[in-house]
Amino acid sequence: MKVTWTREDDIRHGYFHSVSAQYLKAGLDADGNTTSFLHRSCFPSIMSTFDPSATGPGGFELDLGLLDNPYDIANMQIETADAKAHLRIGWLRSVCNVFHAFAQAGFVDELAHAAGQDPRDHLLKLLGKPRKVDPSEDGAKYTNYGHPLENHPIDTGRIAAVVEKVSDMAGWGRKLPDGHGLGVAVHRSFLSIVGSVAEVSVDKNGKLVVHEIWTAIDAGTVINPDRVTSQMEGAAIFGMSIALHGEITAKDGAVVQGNFDTYPVVRMSEAPEAIHVHIMESTASPGGVGEPGVPPVAPAIVNAYFAATGKRVRELPLRNAGLT
Repeated sequence: MKVTWTREDDIRHGYFHSVSAQYLKAGLDADGNTTSFLHRSCFPSIMSTFDPSATGPGGFELDLGLLDNPYDIANMQIETADAKAHLRIGWLRSVCNVFHAFAQAGFVDELAHAAGQDPRDHLLKLLGKPRKVDPSEDGAKYTNYGHPLENHPIDTGRIAAVVEKVSDMAGWGRKLPDGHGLGVAVHRSFLSIVGSVAEVSVDKNGKLVVHEIWTAIDAGTVINPDRVTSQMEGAAIFGMSIALHGEITAKDGAVVQGNFDTYPVVRMSEAPEAIHVHIMESTASPGGVGEPGVPPVAPAIVNAYFAATGKRVRELPLRNAGLT
């Protein structure tokens, strides 16, 4: 006898990625320099699946895009808050990096606008001079995905190089058609660094269109470049699906969504005209490629939307704002 779950069974009775609320606040001086930075992260922990008493983020979950903040800011504070799980928590591709990158990269773009600076130039300015970041210097217990920092450092020079490459790929600063905008985001996860630029527009009906996505990855030493390229292409579509559509809701104690009619993913009609991938040459130790491509995609899209429209989006999915 063969027992098979339907997709409705899977969506309604499986495991669910954590819902998350992020709060960010910063101080700028008269020259537009960021002098202080607060990032507060709140989400139910996956540990609640195994321990009902777990009501807040686990330490290792904070390592995924929160404690490893690479920006050169003199006064930085990281906080968390309790959050009770109401569903069984599981892991989505790139785990907590998804919401930490969305919040952080989107906020950095907002700081650029507040400072009156170009978003790419401001991002490079925040990264500062090339240096190695060690979160444990401030007393944090940082696991670095299970690898020593000396073998897989948080290297701001490599992060900046990815930003420069991906923005050059996209022709950053070029004249765009009316109603178009470019957005950039970068994030380190699973020991690799990925930067993304998205070009978007909004049509007369208010629908957001993603025209192209550029991605650059520094994964250290690469053995199979075709596999890395395919992972980044898939991550672009996966990240778009999260940004545009991805939402699970509950009503009367039951999950509402059941199939692709109520839980859509990006289809061919929504896919970008092109996804461009560049693999940085490196002799560093190999990093991951299955998950790191996802985190910068959503913030690149919302940053591009702001560049195109002057309107800021701080909550996903975009379909709830009427953009899809």
